[in-house]
Amino acid sequence: MTTNSSFTTIGATLAEATADSPDRPFLIDQDRTTTFAALKLRADMVSQGLIERGYSSGDRLAVAVTNRREWAEVFFGAAQIGVVVVTLNVRYRESELEYMLNQSESRGVITHASLAGFDYVGFYQDFMSRIPTVKDLFFLDHPSYESLVDHEANISALEVATNGVVPSDPAVILYTSGTTGRPKGATITHQSILSSAIAQVEHFATAPDDSMAGHLPFNHVGGVTCTLVGSLVARSSIHLIENFSAAEAIRVLSTGQLTTFSGVPTMFVLLLANPELAKVDTRKIRNVVVGGSNVEPALLAKLKVVFPSARLFNLYGLSETSGSCIISSPTDTDEQITSTIGEATGEYELRCVDLNMNPVPKGSEGELQVRGDCVISGYWRMPEETSAAISDDGWLSTGDMAIIRQDDHVVLKGRKKEMFIQGGYNVYPVEVENVLTQHPSVAMAAGIPVDDSHMGEVGRYYIQLRVGQAATPEELIEFCTSRLADYKLPRQIVFVEEFPLTPVGKIQKSVLKERITAPVHSVRPSH
Repeated sequence: MTTNSSFTTIGATLAEATADSPDRPFLIDQDRTTTFAALKLRADMVSQGLIERGYSSGDRLAVAVTNRREWAEVFFGAAQIGVVVVTLNVRYRESELEYMLNQSESRGVITHASLAGFDYVGFYQDFMSRIPTVKDLFFLDHPSYESLVDHEANISALEVATNGVVPSDPAVILYTSGTTGRPKGATITHQSILSSAIAQVEHFATAPDDSMAGHLPFNHVGGVTCTLVGSLVARSSIHLIENFSAAEAIRVLSTGQLTTFSGVPTMFVLLLANPELAKVDTRKIRNVVVGGSNVEPALLAKLKVVFPSARLFNLYGLSETSGSCIISSPTDTDEQITSTIGEATGEYELRCVDLNMNPVPKGSEGELQVRGDCVISGYWRMPEETSAAISDDGWLSTGDMAIIRQDDHVVLKGRKKEMFIQGGYNVYPVEVENVLTQHPSVAMAAGIPVDDSHMGEVGRYYIQLRVGQAATPEELIEFCTSRLADYKLPRQIVFVEEFPLTPVGKIQKSVLKERITAPVHSVRPSH
């Protein structure tokens, strides 16, 4: 497998996999199994279709498709001839699409003809006048897409196109969520995506016989890098799940073929709440990977019971690091797993800096920075934003506050922009959320700051209780008093039936902020 630091391109990596593992299963869904050779053939057909329509290296092709085989064949078919894939969420509508397609100057769009009752053909036909650079529309399960892939590859033309692609070329433009303004197009290169994928494969010792669930959306680095390109590098297989649900995850787990299961904490909460999981034999699972934050103790204990043969890993990454860059060590203790997000993978460098961008010593809090081949080349056509995020000597500012311990493990404190000042002290909601979710009645918690005439800002925490469980605001505050400094204690509690979630299962705090006027239980701690 390709696990060295001499980076190549995505197309070359697919060609290598096809040469050494042609008949190994790569993509598995309910109806079909696609080998590496079969996917290469389909990718070549996509490449040929694009070439015949005049696409060349550097052109942008937007893809808004669920986790189907077609997403992979388009991605590899485009990437191997240098066409840049703009990854879009299928749920995006007019305002998001108008901005992203115009900002990226996408030449074509590939999406569904219809999905969940929504007519994409009619939508885009009515929408075309607002996206003037888009010349081609291809719809899955529709003659337009079949016309794209109904081409036998011209080997000589394909070789000319693929040979012109170099590792530093952009492969993906992935729009980050815009918390303070318009989304930014993280420009992921062939080198950066392969760097992250290779480092992850080496860290997990992923082998060709391994198989993972493919439910993390391919329009996100958790899907495209950690799942799709990582499995390509390892020559391992993916069981495709178009959209995550606990029932779909259990269906795939029930095949008995998975060795790795990954997700964000909310996915695991939903999975563990489904009684059907108890009927599944999970002893073949050797890796359970929790992305985005460290596993809190109560969740760790439950995962150990449900996946008795597995090692538990935390995984941290950003769009700007093209995928993962920090993962728990296979030898980590429970304390390291529940307190930290792990250590740097590959040869990546980590440091924390103060407000003046000066490095702080180990054990001191600062903004986490990352340097290495995984870092993106910048934000698409946003030079000022790129300069603000990536220093001249290659350090990426993550926006996360952290502490690097003496054992080189990283303690994540919270988003720099989420920090608020309560009673004159800095508070990171994630620290309070981790305590609240240790309460036996709490399934999930999310905190945001709200204005307060007395204290300036106070923390409001939204709570989703476990099924059949009950708790009062006073009880939750009391639970926190022995576990947190008094200035960090929640001041407002709001109970919710369910949380608004992003497509990758993270709580949408921006939506919670729109609910500021919701009735709350205000509690003034006795301390």
